[in-house]
Amino acid sequence: MKEEMTSADVAALVAELSSGDLSLIDSKVGKIYQPLEDEIRFNLFVFGKGRVDFIIQAGKRAHLSQYASPSPKLPQSFPMLLRKHVMSSRITSIKQYDFDRIIEIGFVRGGVETVLVAELFARGNIVLIDNERRIILPMNPATFKGRRVRSGEIYTYPEAQISPLEANEEQMLAVFRSSDSDVVRTIATRFNLGGLLSEEVCSRAGVKKNLPVAEVGLEEINFLLLAMKEMFSPLQTGKLDPCVIKKGEGEASRSIDVVPFELEVYRGLTKERFPSFNKALDEYFGKREAASITEQVVAVKKEKVDLLERRLKQQEEAVEKYGKESAKHTSIAETIYANYQSVEDVLNVLSNARDKGYSWDQIKSILKTAKDSVPAARSILSIDQATATVVIDLMGMKTNIDVSKTVPQNAQVYYEKSKKLAKKQEGAIRSIDQTKLAMQKKEKPVAKKGTVRVKKHWYDKFRWFTSSDGFLVIGGRDADTNEEIFTKYMEKRDIVLHTQFPGAPLTVIKTGGKDVPPQTLEEAARFVVSYSSIWKSGQFSADCYWVNPTQVSKTPESGEYVKKGSFIIRGERNYLKDVPVGVAVGIEMVGEIRVIGGPLSAISGRGKHIIELVPGKFNQNDIAKKIYRMYVEIIGDASFVKQAASPDKIAMVLPPGESDIKM
Repeated sequence: MKEEMTSADVAALVAELSSGDLSLIDSKVGKIYQPLEDEIRFNLFVFGKGRVDFIIQAGKRAHLSQYASPSPKLPQSFPMLLRKHVMSSRITSIKQYDFDRIIEIGFVRGGVETVLVAELFARGNIVLIDNERRIILPMNPATFKGRRVRSGEIYTYPEAQISPLEANEEQMLAVFRSSDSDVVRTIATRFNLGGLLSEEVCSRAGVKKNLPVAEVGLEEINFLLLAMKEMFSPLQTGKLDPCVIKKGEGEASRSIDVVPFELEVYRGLTKERFPSFNKALDEYFGKREAASITEQVVAVKKEKVDLLERRLKQQEEAVEKYGKESAKHTSIAETIYANYQSVEDVLNVLSNARDKGYSWDQIKSILKTAKDSVPAARSILSIDQATATVVIDLMGMKTNIDVSKTVPQNAQVYYEKSKKLAKKQEGAIRSIDQTKLAMQKKEKPVAKKGTVRVKKHWYDKFRWFTSSDGFLVIGGRDADTNEEIFTKYMEKRDIVLHTQFPGAPLTVIKTGGKDVPPQTLEEAARFVVSYSSIWKSGQFSADCYWVNPTQVSKTPESGEYVKKGSFIIRGERNYLKDVPVGVAVGIEMVGEIRVIGGPLSAISGRGKHIIELVPGKFNQNDIAKKIYRMYVEIIGDASFVKQAASPDKIAMVLPPGESDIKM
C-alpha cells in the first residue's frame, strides 16, 4: 500500500495547482491550522470558487481536500507563526524542485516575499524561508549530514539526483558504469524514481529488471530512455489519467495506489478514475486519513469503556478486601476480650521486667528459658522493641499487642480499624453504583483474547523483521550475534547491509535465491541505520551500503586486527544515501500472535496497533513500559498483552539508545 507521493505524483499535482481550473495562483491565504503533528492545513480563498482547504503532510502528501481533519482547540506555535508571516498574503507560484518530492509555494504580502518549502520525502519537513533563502521557521528543526534545517540557516536542498525528464544517453551510461547493481535498482536510486516507477520503465523498455548493469549496452540504454519519456509524456502534455488502483473484489477490495497516468505494472487490476489528480489524491490519502481519525475516536471511546470495566473490577475487589479485613479486625478485638486474663498476664510479665531495668534483649532471653514455668511466656511469639509491641498467640490467632496499653485499649485499637475499613467498604459500594451507571451509557467492551501460544524460531535471538515482499531480514544484536550470523546464517545468495558508522548490526536479507525487490532493499536499509549507533546519536538519517556475502571477510590485511563482531568489506559498495531512521512496533495477529518491530512499511502490513518511534529521551525500559501500558489501554486485556507484548518482549524489538513515541 502506497504511503507517500512519488516525484511523478508531485509533478502532476504541481501542474494542476499552478494552472488550469484547479490553479491556486493569486488565491488568498486565510487561517492556518496544524491538526496533526506533521500536517498543515491552509484555508484559502480562490477567486470565483470560494474557500478551499489545502493539506500538506510532511514526508507524505499534499493536495486539496474535502476530508479536512478537525481543527485543534488550542493552536500550536508553528501554525501561529506561519499566520504571522503569510496570513492574508497571495500565492504567487507553485513549483516542483528538480523533479524531486519538494514543492515550493511562493507568497507575497505588502511587497514582502516568502517561500514555503514542503519536503515530501523521507521524514519530511515544512520550512518557511525568505527571499534570500534564509530559514524563517522550520516545522521540525533537524541536522543532517551536510545540511542544517534550523532558523537563521540558509536553506539547502538534499543531494540532487538525475532528473528522468532530462536524462540523456551519456548520463545514463555514466550512471550504469559506476554501478554494481542491476537495472531496476540503479534506476530507482539514481534517477529519483523509486521502486514502482523503475519497474514500469523496465517493463515498457522490454529490459529485464534484474539484468546486471554491466551487461547493458547502448541499445538497452536507449530503450530505457525512450520508456522514461513515454511514461512521463502525460506530465508534459497535460493529458493525465488519474486513478486509484484497487486490489480484490467486492467488500474485500482495497486501494493500494494512486497514480496520475496508466502503468503497465497495474494491468489487470481495478481502476477507479477521477476528473483530476487532486481529487484522486484526496480520495486515496484524505479519505483514508479521515477514516483513521474516526477509528481513533472509536478507539478512545472503547478505551473509556475498558477503563470503566477495569475500574469496576478494582472496586469490587476493594469491597471484598475491606469486608474481609474489617471482619478480621473485629474478630481480633473479640478474641482479646475472650482471652482477657492471658493478655493481661503477658502485659504484667513484660511490665514487671521493664520496671526491674531489664533490656528487651534480656527479656527475650528470660522468656525463652521460662516458657515451661511461666504460662504467659508460652504465648509470646516475638517482640518488636522499636515499637514496644509483642505478637502473641491467642487461640491460634497471631495478635499484635501494645505493651504501653491496657487490654481494653488494645482491643479498642482493632475495633477502630474495623470501623474505618467498614466506612471504606461503604464508599467503594457507592463508587460501584456510579461506575455501573456510567457503563450503561457506553457500549460493551470487547471479549477477552484468550491464551497466547508463542512459537520459537531460529532467528528470535537476532534482530529481525519480515519485509513487505515477504523476505526475512536479520541483524546482529551484539558482537556475538554478528559473528553467529556471519558463520552460520549468511549464504552466498543473500544480500548484506552495513553502515560506515561503528555499532551497526551486520544485516542480511535472506533471499532464498529470489530477486530482492527495491522495496525490501529500502526497508532493510532503514532497518540497519535505525538499529545502529546512528539512532543513539539522535540523527534522523544516514548513509548505508549493501554488498554480496563474498565481499565480507574476517581475514585482515597483514599487520591489521579485526575485533570480534567486526568484518572486512572488500570490493565496490552500493550506497543508499540519506536513509531515514524510523522504527515501528506492532502486534502480529495473523498466523502468530507476537510483538514485531522494524520499518513502518513492513510492520504496518503485518501488525495491528502500530506505534511509531523516533530518537528521543526515554531509555529502552521506560519506552517499553510506556508502549505496554498503551497496548493494555487500547486492547483492554492486560493478560493477553502481557503474553503477547510484555515490556521485556517490546524492549527486544526497540532500537538501541533513547526513543520517543511519534505522536
